[in-house]
Amino acid sequence: MKILKSIDIVAAAEKIWPLMAEPANIVKWCSPVKRILQTSAQSSGLGTNFYFEERAVGRLMKLHFVVTEWNFNRSVAFTMIAGNLVTGYEQKYTLLPTSTGTRLTCFENVTLPFGILGKFAELFRRPIFEAHIERMLIKLKGLGEA
Repeated sequence: MKILKSIDIVAAAEKIWPLMAEPANIVKWCSPVKRILQTSAQSSGLGTNFYFEERAVGRLMKLHFVVTEWNFNRSVAFTMIAGNLVTGYEQKYTLLPTSTGTRLTCFENVTLPFGILGKFAELFRRPIFEAHIERMLIKLKGLGEA
């Protein structure tokens, strides 16, 4: 299930980037996140591994990710390398300058288990996932513009 959402923020990318790239800040705007832990020696950048716990549909998702793209103040992407409840999960955030600040775009691709049944479940869960991403972006906007 692929979802793409954007929001305009009246702030420079340099102000928004730390909110997206530092685990202590992520929990401020990504409300279902319960815990983020770095699991590699490096603390940021391409190839960094991290563990992520998120409350989803009443259950706790426990996911391991690797950072697959890292362009300081411009974009960050990560892909699931192991986890429960989903068979695939990737996200990418991009920051593009606008005349009034920055456009933040979130791309999320989640693959549910159970083959064709998972695809069918995606039809019903899509509105929930979209609303979740919109709420996160609104919170991030508020923090970025504060």
